[in-house]
Amino acid sequence: MSATNNENHLDGHASGPVVQAGLVHGGVHIHHGPEGTDRPQVTPRQLPAEFPHFVGRASELDQLTEVLDNSAEDGATLVISAISGTAGVGKTTLAVHWAHRAAERFPDGQLYVNLRGFDPTGVPVPPAEALRGFLDAFQVPPERIPTDFGALQGLYRTTLAGRRVLLILDNARSSEQVRPLLPGQGTCLTLITSRDQLTGLVARNGARPMTLKVLKDDEAVELLRRRLGAPRVAAEPDAVSDLIRLCARLPLALALVAARAETQEDLELATLAEELRDERRRFDALDAGDSDDSARAVFSWSYRALTPDAARLFRLLGLHPGSTVSAAAAAALAGVRASDVRAPMAELVRAHLVERLGSGRYQCHDLLRSYAAELAAAEEPDARRRAAVRRLLDFSVQTFAAADRRIAPQRERIALQPPTEDVEPLDIVDEQRALDWFVAERAAVPGVIDLAVHHGFDIHVWQLAWTVATYLERQGHWQDWVATQEAALSAAKRLDDRAAQARTRRLLSRAAIRLGRHDDAATHLQHALDLYQDLGRELGQARTHIVFSWVRELQQRYGEAVEHAARALDLFRAAGNRAGEARALDQLGWEQALLGEHAQALTNCQDALVLFRELDHRPGLADTLDSLGYIHHHLGDHTAAIGHYEQSITLSGQLGDYYTEATTWSRMGDTYVVLDRRSTAAQMWRRALTLLDRLVHPDADEVRAKLAALVGPEPRPGGPRRPRSGQGGLRLG
Repeated sequence: MSATNNENHLDGHASGPVVQAGLVHGGVHIHHGPEGTDRPQVTPRQLPAEFPHFVGRASELDQLTEVLDNSAEDGATLVISAISGTAGVGKTTLAVHWAHRAAERFPDGQLYVNLRGFDPTGVPVPPAEALRGFLDAFQVPPERIPTDFGALQGLYRTTLAGRRVLLILDNARSSEQVRPLLPGQGTCLTLITSRDQLTGLVARNGARPMTLKVLKDDEAVELLRRRLGAPRVAAEPDAVSDLIRLCARLPLALALVAARAETQEDLELATLAEELRDERRRFDALDAGDSDDSARAVFSWSYRALTPDAARLFRLLGLHPGSTVSAAAAAALAGVRASDVRAPMAELVRAHLVERLGSGRYQCHDLLRSYAAELAAAEEPDARRRAAVRRLLDFSVQTFAAADRRIAPQRERIALQPPTEDVEPLDIVDEQRALDWFVAERAAVPGVIDLAVHHGFDIHVWQLAWTVATYLERQGHWQDWVATQEAALSAAKRLDDRAAQARTRRLLSRAAIRLGRHDDAATHLQHALDLYQDLGRELGQARTHIVFSWVRELQQRYGEAVEHAARALDLFRAAGNRAGEARALDQLGWEQALLGEHAQALTNCQDALVLFRELDHRPGLADTLDSLGYIHHHLGDHTAAIGHYEQSITLSGQLGDYYTEATTWSRMGDTYVVLDRRSTAAQMWRRALTLLDRLVHPDADEVRAKLAALVGPEPRPGGPRRPRSGQGGLRLG
């Protein structure tokens, strides 16, 4: 009864009794009773051996001790602590380690049983068998052990009555398996481990739940240091970090990696990390040489216990490239309604194959995702995998487009690829929820686009890149913006879709501008302009001229910048596009201001402001207010300049447009310098610097220089003429 399962063995536990003082027989201490009695006083000692490399878990150990301390104050209460967590997270290791520390507080014995709830045999230990084993441990004569289950329970609880005994019920399958094994009185403490959350035991029996997480980074390093020695770990710090990340800080995986490294002393840790980096070989690298001792085998015990619907959902989650997934995206993968995915997802949560994060989102650690992907490749035919990917992409494009419409309602619309019938995109009801969606999903976007490329869904590639562009620009995720648009351009070329190529070139030019690659931006814009002219798309030409004006400004070719802005204004007016007309007026006014034509610049920007207000176009308002602040500064009306800057900053902050907000703070600082309010100017520049540093933007150097200049010669009144490298009002339309 005290032999551990294979997962526990990998955690470092050996089967068999722990030898202590006195006569030991099968893990039982036998002390003869008082003189003249024949019945021995039996004290079972069934705890498995401790894991020699136990690390961390200080707070969890303290929690268990607190439970024990509280139970001592109220001996009438039955105390149960249930430790749950994913496969290989170290539940048994923790329980056994704590039990050895607390053993002396249970003078009447410690009982242990591996209930084999998630055993490779698939056959959990029946409660009756576990009860008979415990009675055997107390050397109850076989002829006294009844066959009736109710009588068996009664004898077990009678045997424990009045004794202080610690019970570890390891690897439980369910609350139903555990409940008959609970003592009847509060003198005992029961510690349960399971991959299931055992919610029934918590609800009905008052069990104290504890969900065990993966190790912290420093704990994982310490585990490897103890296994491999400090010099070997210190010699390859980067490889150690990679191993910890690739093992998802899971104790089982780290123990397997350490075992390989221990048995192959000439194996460099970097080589081992490289093996783990290849998802196709990851589980082979986590093989200890015994089919039951591999990570793949341990995970399979949880997987095989799932219902068919939950097992299929788990496999399909392996196709999702993100570390987190929404319930709605999971439903799309499975091709079911959102309401129908709740039950199988809840089952995966109970089995600790996924973790609920709140707000309808779930997380699956990297090793389990790799295992799910392996299952999908092995058990899902190509056609079904491709259909699931198509549903996920349909869901992603439609939902991101809905979110994009909330944060940029005036933006140009594109005709989206229609979704399949069994896909339910999310209804994004307002701007805040749209921003929340982008924040939650942003990290997965490059992976989703790669998935579309891999499966040949090129329309989805460029359309998904289009729908996320506004958010990526505003939030300063410019490298991701470039990467997604480059993938989109390649897809548009494969499709021979010239209109998509033109749009993508225009977006690539804007991303290149943000990264200071002005020549690259001009090249993209010329390609876009040629394509739009060949296609006869005047609005496309107008939008391209707007960005071309911006590039020429940054190249300090101000006359050409004015010409492009004026051409854009003519095209927008001819097309009757009022939002475009407003953008062009602001751009033209800004370029005129840079040339010193402040009176004409003021007229054009004021006209732009009127149009933007009529259209309730907040990004355009933010940018035009910034332009007017700059113009009023150079006209000598510094009070008006500050007022316009403040309004622009408020709008940019609401939009999450960090770069436009930063540049406006910087310009407002220039105005305060002219007013000889140098400390206020420094405050403005520090706010700009905070935002620019967050974006890792080179403009931060200019702001640092201005701050440094405050302690040197006073800056030239009026500030230098310089390009506006952020242009929030252009906003991708």
